[in-house]
Amino acid sequence: MNRRVVVTGIGLVSALGVGTEATWEGLCAGRNGVGPITKFDATAFAARIAAEVKGFDPLQYVDKKDVKKMDTFIHYAIAAAQGAAADSGLVIGPENATRVGVYLASGIGGFGTIEREHQALLEGGPRKISPFFIPSAIINLAAGQVSIRLGAKGPNLATVTACAASAHAVGEAYEIIRRGAADAMIAGGSEAAITPMGVGGFAAMRALSTRNDEPARASRPFDKERDGFVIGEGAGVLVLEELEQARRRGARVYAEVVGYGATADAYHITAPSEDGDGAVRVMAMALESAGASTGDVQYINAHGTSTPFNDKLESLAIRTLFGERADGIGVSSTKSMIGHTLGAAGGIEAGITALAVYHQTMPPTINLDIPDPECTLDYVPWKARTARITYAMSNSFGFGGTNAALLLRRFDG
Repeated sequence: MNRRVVVTGIGLVSALGVGTEATWEGLCAGRNGVGPITKFDATAFAARIAAEVKGFDPLQYVDKKDVKKMDTFIHYAIAAAQGAAADSGLVIGPENATRVGVYLASGIGGFGTIEREHQALLEGGPRKISPFFIPSAIINLAAGQVSIRLGAKGPNLATVTACAASAHAVGEAYEIIRRGAADAMIAGGSEAAITPMGVGGFAAMRALSTRNDEPARASRPFDKERDGFVIGEGAGVLVLEELEQARRRGARVYAEVVGYGATADAYHITAPSEDGDGAVRVMAMALESAGASTGDVQYINAHGTSTPFNDKLESLAIRTLFGERADGIGVSSTKSMIGHTLGAAGGIEAGITALAVYHQTMPPTINLDIPDPECTLDYVPWKARTARITYAMSNSFGFGGTNAALLLRRFDG
């Protein structure tokens, strides 16, 4: 089967706000969500800045008795999933529950819970470990908890492919609907890794920006003076539906998902391949699966992490695939405002890309003061841009050389 799949709901939790509207408005305004770390004392850390979610109250989404039974990444996932479902208007009941699935990802999962429970073990011995430790920390419990709360009895899955994880989740959910195994999927990802081990680990790799005195200027994709990514947190969840079902219930359609690619660099545990081969092939695969060409794309939401190698090689890959057409494509990195949300990035950015198509607006790349001479594309600097967007692509690349690309098309009704 080759059924058409559309986005009918979007739920976002980011450093720009809780809820899709807050995140989208913040992005279009070029607002920065990066600041000093407040979740723990980061005084001794090389990187002391992050894109934290502010003002999040889990009690708005989870019963008080259950809050401590879940890691924060699960709280974020539930909030985003409930937001997406409400936005969609999708009602799950006995008549359709087995045809609605959940596919949620995370790159790291319950780091905060693992750190806390390990401390309890050290201080009090094994009897001090919570019986909820494992179901609070493991990655697939985000999908499990969302499934329980929404009553979705279809496929229930999770991907763990580093920073491409939730892009893969959205792509695989799209394929599940396309082949007829479900009629709707709640798909995306969540992350809450702004913890001592999370920040300390990435800092030890020298992957993080140490522009601690200028947090608002620290995440600067494609800029010559970029020095690493800024760790972020949050969740991005989409409701994907088979087109005819969405039409029957009169659902609003943000965009149609028309293409998906997944490749591997087979090169290095953290670095992208030096010729951008994996990125070139994954974008080409997404286009080919949609029956689209390089001339069809107007906007790319780049992976754009603000690390020296990623930005340069993603730019090279786009220019290699699109050739002269690359100069006519708006390419922006919303990580400049919300940081790098790791395993949640693909879900958040898929939602942003759907919103870009729906509103015909390209969100900007901020902090692009001194363009890197090796990054020669149109990065939509500083200000959002109104533009005709028929096709838009979202790129996500992860440690281990795993790549994902999603292609969305404006829905013409």
